Amino acid sequence: MSLVLGAALNPGGLIAWIVIGLVAGWLAGMIMPGKGYGIIGDLILGLIGAFVGGLIVNLVAPDASFGFWGSLVVALIGACILVAILHSVTGRRAV
Repeated sequence: MSLVLGAALNPGGLIAWIVIGLVAGWLAGMIMPGKGYGIIGDLILGLIGAFVGGLIVNLVAPDASFGFWGSLVVALIGACILVAILHSVTGRRAV
């Protein structure tokens, strides 16, 4: 199952991509410093971060194929990058 965004998304792949994005958002909220953006905000950041991570991986390795765990790592990296960008733009929230 390739969940990197260069692959065609069928309904099952789309559901798996959403689940991975949600998990990545939750993990990014736990890993990144600061209070986070709440459960809904972290989950949305994870979905967008999965997209960002997929774009980055497609630029670096265009025909790469990842399983569940690899896709989760890609989505987590994308979500952490997105959270870091948001922290730099909006300012870091107090703990």
